[in-house]
Amino acid sequence: MRWENLTEGTAGPAALFGADAVVTRTFDTPEFRGITFHEVRARSIVNRVPGASRMPFEWTVNPYRGCSHACVYCFARKTHGYLDLDTGIGFDSQIVVKTNAPELLRRELGSPRWSGAHIAMGTNVDCYQRAEGRYRLMPGIIEALRDHANPFSILTKGTLILRDLPLLREAAELTEVGISVSVGFTDTPLWRTVEPGTPSPAARLGAVRTLTDAGIECGVLMAPVIPFLGDRPEQLRATVRAIAESGATSVTPLVLHLRPGAREWFTAWLGEHHPHLVERYERMYAGGSYAPTWYQRQITRQVHELAAEFGIGPSRRGGARRVVTPERPAAEAPAGATQLTLL
Repeated sequence: MRWENLTEGTAGPAALFGADAVVTRTFDTPEFRGITFHEVRARSIVNRVPGASRMPFEWTVNPYRGCSHACVYCFARKTHGYLDLDTGIGFDSQIVVKTNAPELLRRELGSPRWSGAHIAMGTNVDCYQRAEGRYRLMPGIIEALRDHANPFSILTKGTLILRDLPLLREAAELTEVGISVSVGFTDTPLWRTVEPGTPSPAARLGAVRTLTDAGIECGVLMAPVIPFLGDRPEQLRATVRAIAESGATSVTPLVLHLRPGAREWFTAWLGEHHPHLVERYERMYAGGSYAPTWYQRQITRQVHELAAEFGIGPSRRGGARRVVTPERPAAEAPAGATQLTLL
């Protein structure tokens, strides 16, 4: 593994942790069988979003690298290649854990140089993936943000977020807290093959209901809408209806995008499970990582019409924050789409 690219002694700011601080562990329990954890002592935890990014925030915290959710389309797969780890099965089963994330965040938030800007979490890999059940990094992270009254948002597919509901409520009394849950579809067979390590869509929407009933406004990022597999009108209707019934404050559709790293892994999955669709995908994504503008507009229009029918309005100031696709070309933004904002 190419730890030296990220360890002390590396020229420039790329050094993220010391090579002698890497501890590799495996746990012979059903929930962690087949997964290897690389525990590291990070040198920094608050990361600035690159200037070229179209994210509506400047700072992120990512306590993990790699994700046991094993979503075949995950755009973050390519980042595993920076460590010479496989972007396919390695991304799903080789998890880097920044064990000192809570204490490091508290120190960085207390620095005179820190401005108190919004911090987004779950924008790279899920901070409530399975590993969080063992390492419990998020309670300390939320406590640090709460104690500094620092605004933050979380995007997750993990129902484990409910464990931290009391902390989220405490933080929401002191600063702006936004929660979004990702549910792209409610089709059970599709979920089992494309997102095998995640809680079911029904369980995620149950978490939305619990959060909203507890006074924490929660939006749903309806992502990804998967062409030819999850985009039939009856599928979109069923998903938006379920989202509305969960009490979500907003719904934002996002069509599947396939970046390098994710594209190869998804294409291999498609060839195994739906070989008749490979050529259609090649045509649809011939122009790059994003589906054609006409298709994005079509999906956005359909979902917005359904949202209006079921009484889900656009997000309002102070409502649940939602996350846009990183580095999305402006020309490809769906016409008439709801603006994805942090506030």
